[in-house]
Amino acid sequence: MIRTPLRPLARILDARQKGENPDAIERENKRIRHEQMRDQSRLRAEGRLLVLGVFFFCAFAVIGARMGLLATTDPVEPRAHAPGAVISASRADIVDRNGNILATNFETHALYAQPRNMVDPEAAAEKLVAVFPDLKKERLIKDFTGKRKFLWIKKKISPEQMQAVHEIGDPGLLFAPRDMRLYPNGTMAAHVLGGASYGKEGVHAAEVIGVAGAEKYFDDYLRDPANGNKPLQLSLDLTVQAAAERVLYGGMKLMNAKGATSVLMDVKTGEVISVVSLPTFDPNNRPRPLTEGDASDTPLFNRSVQGVYELGSTFKIFAAVQAIDLGLVNARTVIDTKGPFKVGGFKIGEFRGKNYGPLSVSDIIVKSSNRGTGRMALQIGAKRQQAFLKSLGFFEATPFEIVEASGGKPLLPKRWTDLSTVTISYGHGLSSSPMHLAAGYAAIANGGFQVKPTLMKQTGPQLGPRVMSARAAADGRRMLRKVVSEGTASFGEVPGYFVGGKTGTADKPKRRGGYYKDKVIATFASMFPAHDPKYVLIVTLDEPVETSGDKPRRTAGWTAVPVAAEMIRRIAPLLGLRPAVEPDKEPVVTLISSN
Repeated sequence: MIRTPLRPLARILDARQKGENPDAIERENKRIRHEQMRDQSRLRAEGRLLVLGVFFFCAFAVIGARMGLLATTDPVEPRAHAPGAVISASRADIVDRNGNILATNFETHALYAQPRNMVDPEAAAEKLVAVFPDLKKERLIKDFTGKRKFLWIKKKISPEQMQAVHEIGDPGLLFAPRDMRLYPNGTMAAHVLGGASYGKEGVHAAEVIGVAGAEKYFDDYLRDPANGNKPLQLSLDLTVQAAAERVLYGGMKLMNAKGATSVLMDVKTGEVISVVSLPTFDPNNRPRPLTEGDASDTPLFNRSVQGVYELGSTFKIFAAVQAIDLGLVNARTVIDTKGPFKVGGFKIGEFRGKNYGPLSVSDIIVKSSNRGTGRMALQIGAKRQQAFLKSLGFFEATPFEIVEASGGKPLLPKRWTDLSTVTISYGHGLSSSPMHLAAGYAAIANGGFQVKPTLMKQTGPQLGPRVMSARAAADGRRMLRKVVSEGTASFGEVPGYFVGGKTGTADKPKRRGGYYKDKVIATFASMFPAHDPKYVLIVTLDEPVETSGDKPRRTAGWTAVPVAAEMIRRIAPLLGLRPAVEPDKEPVVTLISSN
């Protein structure tokens, strides 16, 4: 601001000339200056008051909003805790192909104790034992009266148990919130889901991690918050799975088998619609793994992917379709199956010493001739046989999306000799899982394309490279149909569904070498409907014995085949397949007379 002089010289000189008093000019200028200073002070004070008013308004608004928020929330007792790593407790659901829940989260609590805050440790221990009978009173008293500052009592408790502990009323007994993994269908699809447990644990949260099956294979996806808890959708159909488990369990008991497994696969997508392994378990209460003995003796053992067996005569169709594909034979080519037939100094015989003589390729499959299949295999040769079986996936573990599948790698011969070529052609000398067999049969069923087993729902066909000609695959399907309509799998006929398949009965190997004389692995590998297959079904029974006759019968035709037929009868309608009704023959009209 420019200050104006109180006695400006020009005005003073002018006033003196006019005879006016110069002091009046000074007084007037002082008055004007004082008024300007007063106005500036007033404006400054008003500005300060405005800023102070805005500050108090904002402060009261924040306080009011906070009080309103507190008034609308549930009261929670604050607890101090040390800073640490954040535990992510959320985990996405697992659903079947139709959106039905297979695995989800359930809010529960864990019980822990702070002994230093306990009023009456001995009385609390006695009352806790009444609520949880599996706890030991002496052990609790020792923990409560010792030097421990913190201890877990129960990792999961029910609401009723929580209320009972509340009623004990000891301030040293506290609850920790938990997300428990819940499998609402119990044992259903247990080997696929696997199970979950707790990882990092804290008082305020616990990390749920997968320990087996799909829960472990997809653990990163299920725990990733970036997925927005979007459920993991599998290819399984819960309704079909339930029917398959019920039928297979009944069949296993009826056939006095030690264990059983089944695989139902879509032949064009590789989707596994149902997979069963028995005996099973409840993933809500997963048993402990065996530390010694045979792994297959525990219900945790997944026979569909971990069970690596010699699958017997089910392999014969592979030799037949490859020989046809290479142009070495056709379905009508006659091959002499008479003995003797020796390879590498070993005699190749038939089941129960039969001697069929000359048979067509089709009849070799229908009658399940070892010699006929072996002679075709020798024409194919070891290298071409290896390449073909490798293209079908028999050299590596299946890519099925559960962690156990990686351990089911086929057992191959160390040296692939002519003898190996012959024995492998009829299912001995190479051990693989039922899941491998399902993928191999799917290639025949879908017209000759490789498919890979998958647990994920697909949006359309997922055909891989061609592994055989469409003509060879079609011939293979016709031969498999004849096995059911005319051959060893006659019990597999299901009216209206035109089942095709092949039986396989292999002596069960001993752990230290050699084979049991009275224990077998019986398998029926099937597809339906055979003229236009939609699904492949593999049923394998471990040590079955059918005892309805005078003598015990163990072959697949008497054991695995009836079980598979009943399963197809139950699940085919659930899959949307209508039975085809074969029209009756037109009546023959005989003309007696005409008038």
